[in-house]
Amino acid sequence: MIRFNHFNFNVFDLEKSLQFYKDALNLVPVREKTAPDGSFRLVYLGDEAGSSFTLELTWLRDRDTLYNLGDLEYHLAFTVDNFDELHEKHQKMGVICFENPGMGIYFISDPDGYWIEIVPER
Repeated sequence: MIRFNHFNFNVFDLEKSLQFYKDALNLVPVREKTAPDGSFRLVYLGDEAGSSFTLELTWLRDRDTLYNLGDLEYHLAFTVDNFDELHEKHQKMGVICFENPGMGIYFISDPDGYWIEIVPER
């Protein structure tokens, strides 16, 4: 089984973005992570329905210019219950473009170059 996990937007001004999503869509933080050195902050926003799909807002401390959305600073993610099987299949297909064994995830690239994150069901 494959199902959605989250979608990411990199944001330049996290507080302004959090306020916008609260005001415009009533999305609220459901969890967050801050790097020990303060270099990044991830805030996951959930909806009123309590669905498992979240919007991830990523703030990078050292970013000094607005994002050009043509830079593909986003990704789509899927949670899978057959992670090892899919990983093997994706290796055979030659579509894995990045792996992070420490986090236990990997990314595949579609024919257009869009990245899709594969997340094991935990």
